[in-house]
Amino acid sequence: MRILILSRRRSLYSTRRLVETARGMGHAIRAVDPLDCYLHLGRRSPSIYFRDAMHPLRNYDVVIPRIGASITEYGLAVVNQFDMMGVPLINNSQPIARSRDKLRSLQLLTRHDVDIPRTVIARNPGQIQSAIKKVGGLPVVLKLIRETQGIGVMLAEKTEQVESIIETVWNLGQDILIQEFVKESEGRDIRALVVGDRVVAAMRREARVGEFRANIHRGAGATAMKLPPAYERAALMAARVVGLQLAGVDLLESRHGPKVLEINSSPGFEGLETATGIDVARTVIEYAVTFAEAHPRNA
Repeated sequence: MRILILSRRRSLYSTRRLVETARGMGHAIRAVDPLDCYLHLGRRSPSIYFRDAMHPLRNYDVVIPRIGASITEYGLAVVNQFDMMGVPLINNSQPIARSRDKLRSLQLLTRHDVDIPRTVIARNPGQIQSAIKKVGGLPVVLKLIRETQGIGVMLAEKTEQVESIIETVWNLGQDILIQEFVKESEGRDIRALVVGDRVVAAMRREARVGEFRANIHRGAGATAMKLPPAYERAALMAARVVGLQLAGVDLLESRHGPKVLEINSSPGFEGLETATGIDVARTVIEYAVTFAEAHPRNA
């Protein structure tokens, strides 16, 4: 099987593990930086070139996009070009775009009756007080619509804080979500990794002292866990609604059951492999191979 990974750096843990694992399984695999690709469009002949190569990237059986948030727009154009060329993709451009847009993904989840923290988006200063009440009162979580690894997520405990942060963000030309603070899940969440139609690994993340965001990149600890059925169903439904085959789904444990916090289309799995001992890389490669065999590329 000929596999291509789109990743900014081959040295990143998850990219490196996928490459090493695929080679160990006897597959031909290559990782390329999407920013080093250029796209050629002509009548019935979309193609992709890497760096200054004279021959296009072709003859791959499947592509695994790992598009970082900082290169979303161009990265999605590269992913879409492979789709136009008839190459099977583990996560297509539209589902990736949906997952990157926090508001859009929450709208989709709500439409399909997936429980989420109560959320409001507004653009009028006179609506802030009402918005706070709609999500259950102070404190509230404020989130930039496009954030990553906890950057752009703030906890506001006073109305003055909320107003100050929101007006600053508005003045920068950005939108922000006002979200319910789920007290019983303070400093803790669950990351479930969905591959295809199953959850292959899950861990509970707990924030370090003084931090309310349970991100591994921000020093959170992680322990393996077996998801209760309701949480597994919520994770699978969230990935399905957004349209992702490979997804990291973050859930909060509330007294009313699981609440889907967000969905990541390029989940890192160093923390998961370390916490659970599960060979996530092998599971992803096996799925990619099976998917490619079931969806052979178009000539």
